[in-house]
Amino acid sequence: MADVIQLLPEYLANQIAAGEVVQRPASVVKELLENAVDAKATQVQLIVKEAGKQLVQVVDNGAGMSPTDARMSLERHATSKIRTTEDLFKIRTLGFRGEALASIAAVAQVELRTKQRDQETGTLLLIEGSQVMSQQPVACPDGTSIAVKNLFYNVPARRNFLKTNAVEMRHILDEFQHVALSNPQIAFSLYQNDLEVFNLPAGRLSQRIVALLGNGYKEQLAACEEVTPFISVKGYIGKPESAKKSRGDQFFFVNNRFIRSAYLNHAVLAAYEGLLPKDTHPFYVLFLELDPKAIDINVHPTKTEIKFEDEKTVYAIVRAAVKQSLGIHNMAPSLDFEGDVNFAPIQPLRASPHANPFGDDYRPDALASAAARAAAPAPREGSKGAGSERQLPQRPTEQAKRELEAFYKSLGQTIVPDLPAGDAETIEKFEKVSSPLVVENPVPAKEAAPELPLREQASGPGNRVVQINQQYLVVPVKSGMMLIDQAAARERIFYEQYAQALERQSGSSQTLLFPRTVTFTPQDFAILREVSGPLHDIGFRFNEFGPNTIAVEGIPADVANRDERELLEGLIEQFRTNAGPVRLDRREQLVRALARRLATNSDNARLSDVEMTALVDRLFACAVPGYTPDGRRTLVLMELSQLQDLFRKA
Repeated sequence: MADVIQLLPEYLANQIAAGEVVQRPASVVKELLENAVDAKATQVQLIVKEAGKQLVQVVDNGAGMSPTDARMSLERHATSKIRTTEDLFKIRTLGFRGEALASIAAVAQVELRTKQRDQETGTLLLIEGSQVMSQQPVACPDGTSIAVKNLFYNVPARRNFLKTNAVEMRHILDEFQHVALSNPQIAFSLYQNDLEVFNLPAGRLSQRIVALLGNGYKEQLAACEEVTPFISVKGYIGKPESAKKSRGDQFFFVNNRFIRSAYLNHAVLAAYEGLLPKDTHPFYVLFLELDPKAIDINVHPTKTEIKFEDEKTVYAIVRAAVKQSLGIHNMAPSLDFEGDVNFAPIQPLRASPHANPFGDDYRPDALASAAARAAAPAPREGSKGAGSERQLPQRPTEQAKRELEAFYKSLGQTIVPDLPAGDAETIEKFEKVSSPLVVENPVPAKEAAPELPLREQASGPGNRVVQINQQYLVVPVKSGMMLIDQAAARERIFYEQYAQALERQSGSSQTLLFPRTVTFTPQDFAILREVSGPLHDIGFRFNEFGPNTIAVEGIPADVANRDERELLEGLIEQFRTNAGPVRLDRREQLVRALARRLATNSDNARLSDVEMTALVDRLFACAVPGYTPDGRRTLVLMELSQLQDLFRKA
């Protein structure tokens, strides 16, 4: 039998390696920028055309390479940073595997110019698909310039998997931001299609944060620092009032290497506990420095995930550092140890507006006040005192009676009858028939089967809708009772409304009296440009108004006129993080995100009878009234037999 195992050709092995290293143009940007930083450059320029598909070029003024090193840098596993096994456990540089240039050259056309400072001439290398086409001396400035052209030109299947220019540019901006933030001592510039996007001079970290993320952070930065023998934490956090609906502006760097860590993010959120508005995320740029032997960075191809030797200690120190910074800058509540609790005024207890309506101690305000007045004995002439064994309730006052009538009317009950004082039998009979939870002569379950669709039952005459805790609606139906979640119902209504508007491309818009400008981070602005077409179809009207800024002229007709920045930031965050088991079309994803955002932002205010009825009618006018777009239930139907079972004896 012939041998079947053989070595792969060099070009094929390089293309396989490129599959791990080069996933998209942003991967090339990351590797080239990190090489420039490792070369001790003080100025780095990034040039991008067609979101990196046509050109990614990085020019630096670093150490440069000799002709031999320039040729060796294109070989697989060729590096200047690893000599022995021990070196793997004390890595402080960014690139160390020696795969980047070899993998990039395998799937692109590369032009490499490099010159050392003490040399008169430099070296020019032209590479296509791992093959060195030419090498010759050339006049060039000190440092290195690497131009990567026509990425995946020889792997068309990989090129077809690239996303739109807006998506790819967003990933490039992410990588540029990570490297620029971690190296404020280096000047960076970014050009996209010959237009300058960033020009960042060397300076302090705070200056770099403001230059990258916008002037809005100038007054919102709070220094954070904690140094221990095990680890040091330095950087900046944002004040609680600067928290955003989007979570993009959160950065962790370990030994100057950007990482992603949900575990450490939880430590920061724990320090902000009780200080952030609902569904908002704080800003932070934190640098962790610790012994390289205490971490393992070689656990993921992109090196954005690492392992800590002692995760719990790192978590505790990060949380303590952030909490201390919040306290120092008077952003966290503190205890007043100077006040004397013995002389503190005692405040009367008040029922919480969110009290549990099903608790034993819960009494609505109207019922509580009316019951208190009804229970208070009225002064009578010739009273026999308190010597009798049982005192019957006295006749309610007119005001208490009116309050009881109003309360029971709100529950759809009959008016409270006029009770004669001292008639125990009448009082007992009244208590039985007037209680909203007692069913007299219950209907058998088999007779309670719905004869009409739920929509017709719920909107029938006399079926009054009741609101509970400003979150749920109770709708009597012939078969029993229906409980509707207001937020989920609104989400279903908004979803179908905007899905139809998007399909017709004719969403109605309400024009603002004055256009309002909104500035985004470069990443969020790239997402906004990506979905600007569908947003316009839904009813948003805006135009670009400078770098990363838009002027909002109109919003969808049914959207409450509120802060446009908060609405768009929340929509971008929903769009960015809307991940599920099924990959959704961009337009479908946008409609779902907008429906969820508007339903969540709707105030849980007390609704009038007309508003509650309209909400129920609009829900049952939907094609799928029972579920939200992501499958959560909007309503629950309780049969009469189920209600009866709740009150049967065990």
